[in-house]
Amino acid sequence: MKRIRILIPTFNEEKNIEGLVKEIIHHFETELPQYDYFIHFIDNNSADHTQDIIRKLCKSNRRIKAIFNAKNFGQFNSPFYGLLQNDIGGGSDCTIIMCADFQDPVDMIKKFVMKWEEGYQVVAGIKTKSKENKLMRFLRTIYYKFIKKMSTIQQIEHFTGFALYDNSFIETLKKVDDPTPFLRGMVAEFCGNLATIEYTQQKRKAGKSSNNFRTLYDAAMLSITTYTKKIPRYATILGAIFSGLSFVAIVVLSILKIFYPQIHAMYILFSALGLFTFINLFFIGILGEYLVNMNVRQLHRPLVIEKERLNFGDEDDKETV
Repeated sequence: MKRIRILIPTFNEEKNIEGLVKEIIHHFETELPQYDYFIHFIDNNSADHTQDIIRKLCKSNRRIKAIFNAKNFGQFNSPFYGLLQNDIGGGSDCTIIMCADFQDPVDMIKKFVMKWEEGYQVVAGIKTKSKENKLMRFLRTIYYKFIKKMSTIQQIEHFTGFALYDNSFIETLKKVDDPTPFLRGMVAEFCGNLATIEYTQQKRKAGKSSNNFRTLYDAAMLSITTYTKKIPRYATILGAIFSGLSFVAIVVLSILKIFYPQIHAMYILFSALGLFTFINLFFIGILGEYLVNMNVRQLHRPLVIEKERLNFGDEDDKETV
């Protein structure tokens, strides 16, 4: 009997996880009775009662397992680390990552599994529609279009990481030594056997999203600095162009000033130089993001430090990657 792991990253999701677990269990019992399964939480040091509720769930059901992180290691490291733990808890044949807030529909599990049985390494959910804020949907669409246009790797639009991952692909991910993993980009880069299924992203059922401008900015910068090479090149080209234009402006204005003393050449020159300076500063900031990304990768820090494991058995010791 094939075994499926449902991996649920959590951070302050006390109002959602009990209901989600009930729906997942019901889904397997009614739609996928021919498969074994277990539910694996990886909690990113929640500050509410999420861990208490997970403890209660683990105590009542051995199919529910958990890893508690020692602190919050970010929205990318924690799920990626959890994904790599495919050989714990007795092991599984594939892993499905889904959000704890009900935005990822539970009924997609069966669709993923049926597509996986056709031989695909990764079956990715593509949110073609969303019940989220329309402005956020619009901004995300622009972002995906931009990344797809600028990236050297063919990116997957409106893919959040909600997908089924076969163990063969997870083993590939284990070979990637990256302390700042961007899973969505890795799927596009390394998976040669990908299937996609469209779905409508639901509204968050309860609670408040931990996403804010900072986390969204981090996500955008991580993807840009990891998978785009064109921006630094454009910065070099534009820098050369504006430098040349500034030099020409200085020469032309100097000549005009000789014949037309009334021209306030310096004001025009300062305006041109000001424009060049602002553009220059913008691209210096972008290049700085690339350098920060490179620096973090050179440090080779662990993805996550665990604090505790529940229901994995005594043989599973605390470990890091």
